[in-house]
Amino acid sequence: MSRTQEIRTALEAAFGPQHLEVVDESEQHRGHSGYAEGGESHFRVVIRSQQFAPMTRLQRHRAIHAALGPQLIGRIHALALDVTG
Repeated sequence: MSRTQEIRTALEAAFGPQHLEVVDESEQHRGHSGYAEGGESHFRVVIRSQQFAPMTRLQRHRAIHAALGPQLIGRIHALALDVTG
């Protein structure tokens, strides 16, 4: 399973989002730190879930990192998040 799919699967299971986009932006970072040949190193996630409504921005980001887990987070160089409830 690709990292993109791993991210999608974990976030769908944890938050049941109304909207979810997982975009691999790795190619835009070619030549920069953390770029890996073949991509899947830099991601942008747009997620909308009612579970985030009572959370602060920091709590939302922590919840996403927890849902992805340390193993997956450790294989991602950059993760941009757009999170709303």
